[in-house]
Amino acid sequence: MSAPLRGLAALCLLAPVPALACSSCGCSLTSDWLSQGLVSVPGTVLSFRYDDVPQTRLQDGRVGVDRSAIALPTDREIERYTYNHYFTATLDHQFNGIWGVDLQVPAIYRPHVTTSPGDTDFSSSTTGGLGDIRVSARWQGFGGPGITGLQFGLKLPTGSFHEHFLGGPSLGQETDRGLQPGTGTVDALVGAYHYGRIAPKVDVILQALAQIPLDSREGYKPATGVNVSAGFHYTGWAGITPQLQFNARVASKDSGVNADPDHSGGELVYVAPGGIVRLSPRASAFAYVQVPVYQRVIGFQLVPTYTASFGINYRL
Repeated sequence: MSAPLRGLAALCLLAPVPALACSSCGCSLTSDWLSQGLVSVPGTVLSFRYDDVPQTRLQDGRVGVDRSAIALPTDREIERYTYNHYFTATLDHQFNGIWGVDLQVPAIYRPHVTTSPGDTDFSSSTTGGLGDIRVSARWQGFGGPGITGLQFGLKLPTGSFHEHFLGGPSLGQETDRGLQPGTGTVDALVGAYHYGRIAPKVDVILQALAQIPLDSREGYKPATGVNVSAGFHYTGWAGITPQLQFNARVASKDSGVNADPDHSGGELVYVAPGGIVRLSPRASAFAYVQVPVYQRVIGFQLVPTYTASFGINYRL
């Protein structure tokens, strides 16, 4: 595989690593756009990506909840669905074989329907706009076989967190903090990765990334979360690179007077087949479908039955 194509393959391999896909009750659904170059080839890559995350299954622990068996009104929120649409632009630059930087700018569109405590009718919201920008750096100067590096950066409080319900009994009230485009907090990003070859035509990327809130904002502090990913791709086909990923996330509970710790946090494990298609010497497209193999949430939370990711990368 040529150096530019290898760089694009590595760029895409870790793309669909989801954050904890939980309900609006306190736990924020975000995405860790791990689209760093992870290669020693200097240069700049521009990426555009779309993620579809339909949260339609209401779950308690590991068990699905039958909404029809719940008599309304009730003293807890009964969520119906949250359809998450993420559009992310990423600018990634590798200065040399050791240092690189990454800037990710997400936009969010999120329709949501729920039945609030004490209500019998649905309330609806459509939050959206600019999300929380992420800026990070990487250092990969360990040497040895493959590429081993460290990641560190910040998630910035650029997204709105004061959007309101647009219809139903909750009209005019602010939506839950977990549904807002932003958390309002500054979060530290700390991680490590390894990219290497395990067979003549099979490469692997291992990665772990923690997102740790450094402050709280207006009575809300999001959970600390850790993503772990193992991805494999086959390089024996010209122009097409099939890939298989295993992604896991563990998140603590949210905290603060505007959080809902009884319905936030948990563990998720996904498998994600997908691949990259080379469009030109500088451009490639990628697609993944991610399905859950294990989901345990705390309290009542919405979880996705699948996620889908599509995008294109261009080396400037």
